Parts: sequence; C-alpha cells; structure tokens
Amino acid sequence: MDHQRTWERYAQSWKVKTAEEKRALYAESLSPECVYTDPLQRCSGLAELEAYMLKFHEQIPGGHFVTKRFQTHHDKSIAEWDLCDAKGQVLGDGVSFGEYDGQGRLVRMTGFFQVPDPG
Repeated sequence: MDHQRTWERYAQSWKVKTAEEKRALYAESLSPECVYTDPLQRCSGLAELEAYMLKFHEQIPGGHFVTKRFQTHHDKSIAEWDLCDAKGQVLGDGVSFGEYDGQGRLVRMTGFFQVPDPG
C-alpha cells in the first residue's frame, strides 16, 4: 500500500471545487467511516467532510494544501504542509496525522495549525 499516494489524493480533494470531484477522490483515499478533526471542526463521515471542504472554498477560493514532508509507518502517517491560495502564495502551514485501514484508506485525519485571531 502506498500511503503517500493515498495522502496526496486526499490532499487533492481539498483543492478540487465540486462535490463530484471530491467524491471521486474520496473513493480512492477515504473510508466512508472516516473522522476528520482540526482546531475548528470535527467531521464524521464523507458527507460532513464534504460540506466542510466546500465551506473552505467559500472562505479561501482556490485554497489548497501542498505537502512539504511525509512520513509513514504501521498504517499511520504524518504530513507537514503549506496552505496556499489560488496563486500558490503560502497563507499558513501545519501538520496532519493520518491513520489507515486494512485497504490503505484513511480512517482518521487530524490537522494541527495556528488558529487565526478573531480580532
């Protein structure tokens, strides 16, 4: 199993704009029972994650993630990434932890990043 390829397909699902494109990438990378968490949100299952990703695109049109470093072992991974705008300008960075099922699909994704100051 190539966890890095799975991770990159998942990361790409944040970049594509339509629900249909996201679902095609989910089929390659995510378990239907996946759980996503970050400092701002917790999503259980593909429908909740899809809704969160679509809101992300409303807030940051063209926003996407670029993996800078990826390591994996024992069906777990860690990825360091940059959050970029549509022009590729870095807006922020973070780290994500992933867990994979027996088919190599992500079942848990946990993102860590600095939460913007609301003021």
